[in-house]
Amino acid sequence: MIQTIVAHYNYFIVVVLVMVGLFMIMANTNLIKKVVGLAVFQMGVFILFISLGKVAGGTAPIVVAAGTVYSNPLPHVLILTAIVVGVSATAVALALVVRIYEAYDTLEEDDIDAADQSVDQAVDQEERA
Repeated sequence: MIQTIVAHYNYFIVVVLVMVGLFMIMANTNLIKKVVGLAVFQMGVFILFISLGKVAGGTAPIVVAAGTVYSNPLPHVLILTAIVVGVSATAVALALVVRIYEAYDTLEEDDIDAADQSVDQAVDQEERA
């Protein structure tokens, strides 16, 4: 049992990161904490795909001798691209959070929702009049 855990520690790290990120997204009402939770979740997925691309005893895919075991570089290249996209998406999300803060003077979902509902009620009352 312990040998299995030690041999596959990276998968346990993936599970922990994904669960922590998912918890941060679902449990927090603060928008900044949700963006950070999304970034943590993404890192867990990135580590999973990088772990799947590793071959035990594999080397870099440079042809040296016949019968050599090679690691597949494609998952690493794809995750490198995904990291760049993830950082860009996080930057856009943070820019949107700044704009939301400027508009509502708060980062809490409940306060933003209450402000939107009060505006909707005011508009409905004006239409009735």
